[in-house]
Amino acid sequence: MARSALLNVMTNAALKAGRALARDFGEVQNLQVSVKGPGDFVSSADRNAEKILRIELEKARPGFSFLMEEGGVIEGRDTAHRWIIDPLDGTTNFLHGIPMFAISIALEREGQIIAGVVYNPAMDELYTAERGGGAYMNDRRLRVAARKDMADCVVSTGIPHLGRRGHSLYLEQQRRIMLQVAGVRRMGAAALDLAFVAAGRFDGFWESGLSAWDMAAGIILVREAGGFVTDLANGGTMLESGDIAAGNEFVHRKLLETVAAAA
Repeated sequence: MARSALLNVMTNAALKAGRALARDFGEVQNLQVSVKGPGDFVSSADRNAEKILRIELEKARPGFSFLMEEGGVIEGRDTAHRWIIDPLDGTTNFLHGIPMFAISIALEREGQIIAGVVYNPAMDELYTAERGGGAYMNDRRLRVAARKDMADCVVSTGIPHLGRRGHSLYLEQQRRIMLQVAGVRRMGAAALDLAFVAAGRFDGFWESGLSAWDMAAGIILVREAGGFVTDLANGGTMLESGDIAAGNEFVHRKLLETVAAAA
């Protein structure tokens, strides 16, 4: 596939940071790890990847603003454009030697996500999307799954862990969804959940309590693959509310209906 100059910038940054993560993943037992909160860890690999991404993106597009998991908000001269970055989505997987983690980069222009990249260096899978240009995994065009019978569907989710609120509500949501579907999966990396929805591997995804950097790139991946993405109230406040539902038109609607019934 032919990538735009913008996607080339994002892809090159992700690949460079990915090489560093891959090296650290091979030596995961030797990483210096500090506890950031219950069940939520930050490592030297995380911080190093974010530094690489910031340097590469600033060099290519000076003046753009940043929203980063570790570095927070950095206001640039160009307030219309903002990079939204998670240098290591799935940190807990990474630190346990589980090869399901990713770099996530999205570009927001005047409040609208216009491009996204999700890269899993352990699997060497690069997901890219640009508004109006479709979604791709490496060089293969992506489409969301077309299943319309929930009994045939596999959906993914994020389970609130130690220190997170909403356990009882989540368990009721999961109970109701389990009664309808062929299977429920928990990946531990929302960026990959959404990328897998875009690729048709998962039929749908729902989660609450996320941050903007967890899902910004995944949102445009799903949309450009022909899917639907909203918050759990069927609105567009995912980045602010932290909750999300995604899938094809049918699965997305059923997820929203089921989650609403569990409230």
